[in-house]
Amino acid sequence: MQKFLKLVAAFGVCLTVAACGSSANRAAPTEFAPKTIVNPAEGYRLEAGNTVRVQVFSQENLSGDVTVDPTGNLTLPLIGNVRAAGLTANELAQRIEKSLIEKNLLQSPSVSVEVQTFRPFYVLGEVRQPGEFPYTIGLTVLSAIARAGGYDYRALENDVILVRVINGQQQELRADELTPILPGDIVRVRERRF
Repeated sequence: MQKFLKLVAAFGVCLTVAACGSSANRAAPTEFAPKTIVNPAEGYRLEAGNTVRVQVFSQENLSGDVTVDPTGNLTLPLIGNVRAAGLTANELAQRIEKSLIEKNLLQSPSVSVEVQTFRPFYVLGEVRQPGEFPYTIGLTVLSAIARAGGYDYRALENDVILVRVINGQQQELRADELTPILPGDIVRVRERRF
């Protein structure tokens, strides 16, 4: 009988350890993600792979869509390489204006830069097709989950974890289906307890 009790106790310990180690039982973050809709381009820092639209007023030959190359530069006609990685769209526009003046191409250029493609977002956990997806403006947690094929049968619906970089630090936030997502966010759908 003692062997049986020891075996039952050992089995109980194994179940407890397994349950504690699963992501389903990890405590959800207490802080909620903001529900306010923001312009994702505002404050967005460019990186390799992003495409921007450069408009030089009254200079069609200097305007167009350009992709940030793997080294973090843009190559523009007559100007050459311009460092873009790590800059916002406004900072890049100022840098291009400065280059046009320094190279004596224009006296007082007016440049605007608009981000065309953003970093992707990710959906992980209890969805049918987890993975990386291209970001488009206006996405919510629900539309992100829909792109991943929807919830699977084990999903804890309408209570997900949103992983977002805030001030250079990765933070876990609680979110529901109406929470807007930003470029680079990770939506993690948790497993429900049976």
